[in-house]
Amino acid sequence: MSLETPAAPATSLPVLETEQDILTKAKRATSRRKRNTWLLRLALVVVWLGSWELTATYWIDPFFYSKPSRIWERLTEWVTNGTDFGSLWYQLWVTVEEALVGFAIGAVAGVILGVILGRSQYLADVLAPFIKAANAVPRIVLASLFVIWFGLGLASKVATVVVLVFFVVFFNAFTGAREVDRNLIDNARILGAGRMQVIKAIVLPSATSWILSSLHTAFGFALIGAVVGEYAGSKAGIGFLISNAQGTFDSAGIYAAMIIITVVALFAEWGIGNLENRLLRWRPSMSASSGQTVI
Repeated sequence: MSLETPAAPATSLPVLETEQDILTKAKRATSRRKRNTWLLRLALVVVWLGSWELTATYWIDPFFYSKPSRIWERLTEWVTNGTDFGSLWYQLWVTVEEALVGFAIGAVAGVILGVILGRSQYLADVLAPFIKAANAVPRIVLASLFVIWFGLGLASKVATVVVLVFFVVFFNAFTGAREVDRNLIDNARILGAGRMQVIKAIVLPSATSWILSSLHTAFGFALIGAVVGEYAGSKAGIGFLISNAQGTFDSAGIYAAMIIITVVALFAEWGIGNLENRLLRWRPSMSASSGQTVI
């Protein structure tokens, strides 16, 4: 019998992950989450369109509700052969031009007036009831008035877009100008900065995030304003196609026009998002530091 005690098995030391391993795992997790998100979105769209197609085929009248296959046929017809009133691209350009011109005018006017009233309590108190009253006026009524005042051309649609865009941007610019750190302004004035220097160097940069966030909503309203103006009275545009489709009970045409406007809005949202990321690259990511997920 041996008196030697068996040697204790060597304990394996834990392998520490390197920084590169952690980054690789994080990238894989992010990539997996994006893939799963897109797959779930695609599944939702497929289920939605499939259930609509089946319902319109067997249970409801497709004359009134249409169905995805008919909408696709109408889109294909418009793209390849054009509409009854000319090329689809011309109709789309008319609407986009109206939206862009009105968006630019309304956004600039909203930023300027919002910042001015945000920094002047006296002017804000004087003009507050008038701005609230103007904002309460139904836009569809204004669209009809603008057609009477400015005719069926570009001007009436631009006026409708300006009214819709202005108030969205104005209230955000006003709030952003009010939220500026008072200590920064006081320190700048102690150093000799004038009113315009304070606005350009402190107020506008501080309000940039408010203004840019409003542009996402504002461009959607710009497209809505253009379509509503065309629907009220026009000679061309996507809103004109919707109005004509309604008059001829072409529900597929109405849906097709809605899809076209939606695609344009998504492209604009993507462009504004990229612009926002570039202009606000200096700002630290709050979602990363707090562990929250931004949708």
